[in-house]
Amino acid sequence: MKDARDIIIAPIISENTMDQMQEANTYTFKVAKNANKVEIRNAVEEIFSVNVIKVNTMNVRGKKRRLGFHVGKKPDWKKALVKLAEGDEIEIYEGL
Repeated sequence: MKDARDIIIAPIISENTMDQMQEANTYTFKVAKNANKVEIRNAVEEIFSVNVIKVNTMNVRGKKRRLGFHVGKKPDWKKALVKLAEGDEIEIYEGL
């Protein structure tokens, strides 16, 4: 079994995710590309000691970047939207 810290890579903090956090109790994370919804649910519950109701995932394509004549591409990555039970919250987002 994979370690929970290998599945959850980083929280995503933006205006949109902060609004979702306050209105729908939904948190957004960058996760490993090969992680599935069950692994993401178990990792969030293990790391943050919360109850997860729902997990939505999406594959995000990397953007094309250009530096002069050379064209490159950022890597693709996976995003997970995690909805928590009523009353649960994750402290890393508090105070932002």
